Amino acid sequence: MLAGGPMYDIAIRESYFPARHDRAVLETTVGGVLRGQAAKTPAAPALIEADLRGQIGRRWTYGELLLDCERLARGLLSRFAPGERICVWAPNAPEWVILEYAAALAGLTLVTANPGYQERELRFVLEQSKAVGLFLVREHRGNPMWRICKAAAAGNSKLRAIVDIEDHDALFKGQETSTAFPSVASGDAAQIQYTSGTTGFPKGAIISHKGITNNARICFAVTGVKEGDTALNFMPLFHTASCGLNTLGSAQFGCAMVLARAFDAPAMLDLIARERINVILGVPTMFVGLVEAQRERPRDTSSVTSTVAGGSMVSAELIRQAYELLGWNILTVYGQTESSPLLTQVRPGDPDHLRASTVGQALPQTEISIRDPVTNRVMALDAIGEICTRGYAVMIGYNENPEATAAAIDADGWLHTGDLGTMDGQGFVRLTGRLKDMIIRGGENLFPAEIEAVILEHPTVAEAAVVGMPDERWGELVVAFVRLEAGAVLDDRALIAHCRERIAAQKTPGRWIEIGEWPLTGSGKIQKFVLRERLIAGRYETAAQ
Repeated sequence: MLAGGPMYDIAIRESYFPARHDRAVLETTVGGVLRGQAAKTPAAPALIEADLRGQIGRRWTYGELLLDCERLARGLLSRFAPGERICVWAPNAPEWVILEYAAALAGLTLVTANPGYQERELRFVLEQSKAVGLFLVREHRGNPMWRICKAAAAGNSKLRAIVDIEDHDALFKGQETSTAFPSVASGDAAQIQYTSGTTGFPKGAIISHKGITNNARICFAVTGVKEGDTALNFMPLFHTASCGLNTLGSAQFGCAMVLARAFDAPAMLDLIARERINVILGVPTMFVGLVEAQRERPRDTSSVTSTVAGGSMVSAELIRQAYELLGWNILTVYGQTESSPLLTQVRPGDPDHLRASTVGQALPQTEISIRDPVTNRVMALDAIGEICTRGYAVMIGYNENPEATAAAIDADGWLHTGDLGTMDGQGFVRLTGRLKDMIIRGGENLFPAEIEAVILEHPTVAEAAVVGMPDERWGELVVAFVRLEAGAVLDDRALIAHCRERIAAQKTPGRWIEIGEWPLTGSGKIQKFVLRERLIAGRYETAAQ
C-alpha cells in the first residue's frame, strides 16, 4: 500500500473541496477484510489482549482469529437470521472484536452500546434497535451489567438471547452447525452506532460495510501506517474510532492490535515501552493524560511512529507537549459517527502552522463544503459556516427515524454535521465549534474553539472548555472552565490579561471556573451541555470580573 502522502496541491475559490481520487473505494465488508488478511498472513499476530493493568494476556494470529470468528458466526446463525440486529454491551474484551467479525460474517447488524449505560439507556437502545440478542459481561468497573440488563430487558418480546461473552460455552453455542454463510454486500448495514445526544435520547446511525472498512483503510494509509505495525487500541470499542478505524485499519494493514481493557495513562505508557507500539489513536483528554504521566515518570516511547487524535479540537499546546515529552507528531483528524467516522486529516508532511491550527484537508473520495446554515449556500473562503460532507462514508440513515435522517442529509446527499468551521484556499478546515455551542453575546457570534485555543496557550492551563451562560443584558456571557496543571492556582486576572492580549474583549471569558474532573461522553469528549446545565443550576462557584 502507498505510504502517507503530502497534502493536496489545490487552489479553490470558495469553501468547497471536491473529492480527490488518489485512493480507491473498494467493495469491502467487515468479514471480508479479515478473511483477506488471514489468507495473506495467517501466522502473523492479529489480536493481543491487555488487562486493566496493561499486562498481556491471550494472543491470536490472523489464522486463529478467523477460525474463532467463523466458529462464532456459525453459532450465531443457529440462533439468528441474517439481517437481524444483535447488541454488544461490553468493555474492550477480545470477544467484542470476535463478535464484531462474526456478526458481519453471519450477515447480522451489530448494535454497539456503551458499557457505562444504566437501565434506562440500555432499554432504549435495545428497543429502538429491535435487537434480538444481547451480548455482555457481568460487571465492568462497578457497573452491575448483568443485573441492569435483566431489568432493561423486562417485557422486551423481541430479545431472544442474553449471552455472557466471557462464558465461551454460551457464546459459541451452536458452532457445530453446518449452516452456509450468507452473501454480504458492501452496501449492507454493518453496525448501528448510537450517537452521544446533547438532549433526550441518542440517534442510531446505520453504518455500511463499505463506509466503515474503507474509512479505516484510507485513514491508516494517509497516516503512514506500515504493513505489520503494532497498534495500541485503548479507545472504547463501542465507538467508531475503535471498532472501525483501529480494528479494521489494523486488519487491512496486517497490524497486530493490542487491545487494552480500559485506558489508564501510566499503564498505557508502560505498555507502549514494553510492546514497542507503533500506532496510537485517541481523543485529546487521553493524550493530555499520557503527557502528564510521561512528565511524572518518563518511559521510552520512541517506537511510536503514527499518532492520531480527534473527537474534539487538539490544541497547539498539546501538540507541542506531546512532541517535546513523548517524541510524537500528533496528526489531528475530524469526523463524526454519521460519516464512519473521518472526514478530514492532517498529513505527516503538512506545514507546522497548519498542523497546529487546522484539522487538515478532506480524505480521499470525500467532498467537503462550508455552507450557510440558513440558506445552504456555499460560503466564501475563510467564512464561518456549517461543515457538510458527501461521499461513500456517509451513513445509510438514522435507524427508524426518517425525520432526523432528512434533517441531517439533504436532497443532494450532503450530510450536515452541525459543526461550524472555515476553509482556506487550499482546502484546510478549521473548527470553530458546534452550531448548538455557539455563543451569541450582544448579537455577535462567538466560537468556543477559538477562545479555548487561546486559553490553552497559558502555561497554567492543562485543559479548557468554554460555554455560554444566559444573561438578560447580553443574551449570553462567556464562561471558561479550566483544569490546571499540577500545582497551579487559578488566577482569573492573569488569564483575562492573557486573553485580552490575543483576542477581542467580547471574546474574553468574564467568568472562570476551576474543575478537577470533566463530565465526559463514553468516548472521552467533554460534555459542554452538562457543564452549562450545572452552571445554570448554580452548582459551580464562579469568579466574575
